[in-house]
Amino acid sequence: MFFIIHQQLRPTRIREIVMSKVFRITPKTIKRVNNTVLTPEMEIIVTTEHHTQDPFYNGAKEIIAMYMDRYGFDYKRANATKAWFNYERLD
Repeated sequence: MFFIIHQQLRPTRIREIVMSKVFRITPKTIKRVNNTVLTPEMEIIVTTEHHTQDPFYNGAKEIIAMYMDRYGFDYKRANATKAWFNYERLD
């Protein structure tokens, strides 16, 4: 009895090069909502995971995390929107 071992050929994975983008995000005015304060001095620089023209495209995940880490500002609690911020691409 012969056993034949077949070696499965795995397809070569082609890595997609995903270019991330860097944005500077600055609040337009002072906002006081739900015991949170957002001021124009609270500027952040965010790198998005995907190539995009808008840093708010994915529910602002990177922006929410950066504001919480850096300033302790709860973006969701304040019900912040894209209209509250100015942003510029740094690439």
